[in-house]
Amino acid sequence: MEKQVIVIVGPTCSGKSGLALSLARKLNSEIISADSRQVYKLLNIGTAKPSISEMNSVKHHLVDFLLPDEPYNAGKFELDAINIIHNIFNKNKMPVVAGGSGLYIKALIDGIIQTADTDEEYRKELLQMKNKKGIDYLYSLLLQKDPEAANSMLPQNWKRVIRALEVFRLTGNSIVKIHKQYKRNLELKFIQIGLSWDRKILYKNIEQRVDDMIKNGLVDEVETILNKGYSENLNSLNTVGYKEIISYLNNHLSFQRAVELIKRNTRRFAKRQITWFKADKRINWYAINSFSEIEKLSNKIIEDYNLL
Repeated sequence: MEKQVIVIVGPTCSGKSGLALSLARKLNSEIISADSRQVYKLLNIGTAKPSISEMNSVKHHLVDFLLPDEPYNAGKFELDAINIIHNIFNKNKMPVVAGGSGLYIKALIDGIIQTADTDEEYRKELLQMKNKKGIDYLYSLLLQKDPEAANSMLPQNWKRVIRALEVFRLTGNSIVKIHKQYKRNLELKFIQIGLSWDRKILYKNIEQRVDDMIKNGLVDEVETILNKGYSENLNSLNTVGYKEIISYLNNHLSFQRAVELIKRNTRRFAKRQITWFKADKRINWYAINSFSEIEKLSNKIIEDYNLL
């Protein structure tokens, strides 16, 4: 019999964490974060990480367990999350997954395999090619070698383009074909819940959150991370909020302009998240216009899916 896993998705500032907390408390559940940046220690304010009191009231997983220079990806998340889900079921509890990292959610629900070992030399060669000739040239190379994979991604996603070229070189097969052959039998039923906001209200939420992050010490947080010796070029810091503040600290931006860019780039990020999640027709969307509606919404979800 399939076991149920609640998965809460949506754009940044949509109340995913609040809804997850509300559901977890009512269902005596545990929360698995599907956020690619909340995994890192020291990145607290800029990632809107759950507070200490929230994490004490409900057990959270995959939050605050890596140093900023430690690698993590969707494939590792898939394995970690599935293992945690089974451990939660062993406690006779229902897991609640919440996060806005679309690729992490997809990895959990549909699977992302480590399709082939890496070829570091070839990867370096491709990176040099990208830097010299640009991402369009790299994409044209993939179109020649593996058009099926090329047609499944955009040139801007150059990391995926490089990985597809690498897999083709190592295996002689399209990464798309390998993914199609990969099947899992988890016996899990994922109940996907999406939070849908009026765009204007969502953007106001974003602006308020950015103002709160600045007020709560985002600049000091970034300075502390850099003063500990971490490179400003780390992937973990290539994140909205952190990269703009780093530019400000390097005197490349004024403080006011840095804050403006954080707000603009967060709005753009939210728009991309909405586009990503709206493409998945398995997600059940619930309209929400205020964070004050979260408690009522959690009761409705429990009733709709007969979770108690």
